[in-house]
Amino acid sequence: MSTKVSDHLLQRLREWGVEYVFAYPGDGINGLLAAWGRADDNPRFIQSRHEEMSAFEAVGYAKFSGRVGVCAATSGPGAIHLLNGLYDAKLDHVPVVAVVGQTNRSAMGGSYQQEVDLVSLYKDVASDFCEMVTVPEQLPNVLDRALRTALARRSVTAVIIPADVQELDYSPPEHAFKMVPSSLGMPHYAPVPADEDLQRAADVLNAGERTAMLIGQGARGARPEVTTVAERLGAGVAKALLGKDALDDDLPYVTGAIGLLGTRPSYELMRDCDTLLVVGSSFPYTQFLPEFGQARAVQIDIDPHMVGLRYPFEVNLVGDAATTLRRLLPLLRQADHPAWRKKVEDNVARWWEVMERRAAVEADPINPEYVTHTLGGLLPQNVILSSDSGSAANWYARHLKLRGAMRGSLSGTLATMGPGVPYAIGAKFAHGDRPAIALVGDGAMQMNGMAELITIAKYWQEWEDPRLIVAVFNNRDLNQVTWEMRAMSGAPQFLPSQSIPDVAYADFARSVGLTGQRVEKPDEVRGAWEAALAADRPCVLDFVTDPAVPPIPPHATLDQIEAAATAVLKGDSDRAAMVRQGFRAKVQEFLPGGHHGPSGR
Repeated sequence: MSTKVSDHLLQRLREWGVEYVFAYPGDGINGLLAAWGRADDNPRFIQSRHEEMSAFEAVGYAKFSGRVGVCAATSGPGAIHLLNGLYDAKLDHVPVVAVVGQTNRSAMGGSYQQEVDLVSLYKDVASDFCEMVTVPEQLPNVLDRALRTALARRSVTAVIIPADVQELDYSPPEHAFKMVPSSLGMPHYAPVPADEDLQRAADVLNAGERTAMLIGQGARGARPEVTTVAERLGAGVAKALLGKDALDDDLPYVTGAIGLLGTRPSYELMRDCDTLLVVGSSFPYTQFLPEFGQARAVQIDIDPHMVGLRYPFEVNLVGDAATTLRRLLPLLRQADHPAWRKKVEDNVARWWEVMERRAAVEADPINPEYVTHTLGGLLPQNVILSSDSGSAANWYARHLKLRGAMRGSLSGTLATMGPGVPYAIGAKFAHGDRPAIALVGDGAMQMNGMAELITIAKYWQEWEDPRLIVAVFNNRDLNQVTWEMRAMSGAPQFLPSQSIPDVAYADFARSVGLTGQRVEKPDEVRGAWEAALAADRPCVLDFVTDPAVPPIPPHATLDQIEAAATAVLKGDSDRAAMVRQGFRAKVQEFLPGGHHGPSGR
């Protein structure tokens, strides 16, 4: 039997070491599906319930494996459905390759069924490389460049293959005019800055007395170097959410997440520093960085297109984080400013005391912070965590201490709803021997998570460690947006848009062969986590939580929170007055400064 284009594509993926393709079938890739049958399902075709979930699973796989994620879909609607997950990868700088079908070449331009101009549609999300294969000899070069570009630029690339081309006999490019040969492999390299640039950076950092560091996912492979530099400079270290697992949260000078979902000590670190070193982060919210002119700043990033953003940096170093920091270290003097480091560590210690108090505040029926805080003390040492967008991301960012080999991620830049569960699925294919936990709101669970429980049920028995826990914060409210409406607009909850049904998530899990438990009382929380972590199969924990617990920004004041929370009572002045009388006493328990609030520090 002759080798078809589709056969050669799968062979080439195998030669690149691709083990899984997260996909959904359709007649636009029938040729590929037939080739998968001839190839004994190698690489594995991992079937989701929806193409968007295939893309998210590829993103999760790439994030947690460090390898390229590959997804595939049919022409037209299938290719369209991939887009949200692909944009998640693009904005978080994750290497993902999309292979999509297209109508036959003879039908192009004829307004044919499911005909979409995919080159135009994909030219933004796959802006680094997007090509359509129109003849067999074109395939190896296009596929190789897609994989190599995705890895080199940590970006999304796309390969579009018309259905009739998939069925053509494969012939390689010849040694001839307008033929483009190709080769396999991606070299490993670590760019480093010039010596004079390193010295300029060292001069800035050595002159500082109150140094802050901000690290992101680009610092994940530089943990020893970041730790040594922080000790040398006497710096406090804040983390962008995508870099939450880049440095241990139990180090006394690590202030935790930064930004709207961040911590009070990270806010104070940036507010009070005179020097800033940013490593491997493109954290976008300038208002959470030092005031312009307050701090001299140095940035290290491997991508020259990402330096000089967010803050007026005095020195920009383009290089691999670990290698650059190792070369920078001999140029740095040991700081002697103990008062600054002590202040940072005192703020961090106070913050964790406040987190414990906030988790202990009574709620109706369960405080969501208690759910996450309790998990923090039970995390397995090799756990992989995913969080969905929404108020669940606040609790993930603030209450969980990641350390050692623990990994965690979320949709950091696109902040899309729905990737929590498919990320965890991708993580399990990357590391089937490790437990995974997805923290998701009930809105995200209803949007995407419930259907992907079917995917979990289809594959979980293949995983060496069968534990995949989906924890649902069931508050019957699209909670983050509700609080944003209150805080930003002073608007009450708009029930037609914000209220969602109470669904029996645990029952649904059991109906597809998983385990599940509905948790309605605080004294059931710890036991539920322990049971799920000891289970012999994936589990859904349906935590019935209080929507009135505010996801408080780190810089919030009691007056601001009170105004936001009582906005729901507009038009009911008597009840609002009654609520205010008891509100301040209760909500100040949630403030970063405990009973004194931020203004009392």
